[in-house]
Amino acid sequence: MAAYDRILVEITDHIGTLTLNRAEKANAFDPDMCDDLLEALRMLASADAVRVIVITGAGKAFCAGADLGVLGTQGDQLVKAGKDIALTIRNAPKPVLAAVNGAAAGGGANLALACDYRLASDQAAIGQVFHKLGLGPDWGGSYFLPRLTSISKSLELVWSARMVPAAEAVQLGLFDRVVPAEALGAETRALARRWAGMAPLAVRKAKAALYRSLHATLEEMLDVEIADQEALFATPEARQLMRNR
Repeated sequence: MAAYDRILVEITDHIGTLTLNRAEKANAFDPDMCDDLLEALRMLASADAVRVIVITGAGKAFCAGADLGVLGTQGDQLVKAGKDIALTIRNAPKPVLAAVNGAAAGGGANLALACDYRLASDQAAIGQVFHKLGLGPDWGGSYFLPRLTSISKSLELVWSARMVPAAEAVQLGLFDRVVPAEALGAETRALARRWAGMAPLAVRKAKAALYRSLHATLEEMLDVEIADQEALFATPEARQLMRNR
């Protein structure tokens, strides 16, 4: 397995856990960290041994977004990296779960929103803080926010640049579930193991179909379902599971 300076990667029980590892900087992005993150995501997305990817942060923060020490000189690199990272997560043929252990701000917030599901600590918070720096959302924020909440609420979150506490974030749909901080690791593992235990091709096709439905008609999706089911009926996994019921 490749070694990374700013990312920790562990593969256990078909779960690939990717930990942002700049705790002294609240896991803020610099170009090297973005490179490590993208390479590690691509590796886990293509690894047959991995069925679920988990992204979390070291220390007390999930990710503070851009490292302010390099933002003024290398900000364009950070913004462009966000495109590749968000697309890699969305196109990964397996679930990507964000375990939001603390503050997720700016690009760090949108890294979490890019994931398929967000399980958060009750001590976590998430915020579109870009306007505090005179900037606008990047890393997919302008796409993810209105699909998870609404246009008006998205505008309020961006314009106010406030950090949203976990209890409010789950009500808005920014977090999918909130658990006590001390239970986050166990709850993350339990959820990831459940997903990893499902037939991989069925999981892959479901992710692709549900995201495709955001831009498709009912008729188009009914045709997708027919094609997917025909392919899945023929798999050894489905045949075995149906025989055992």
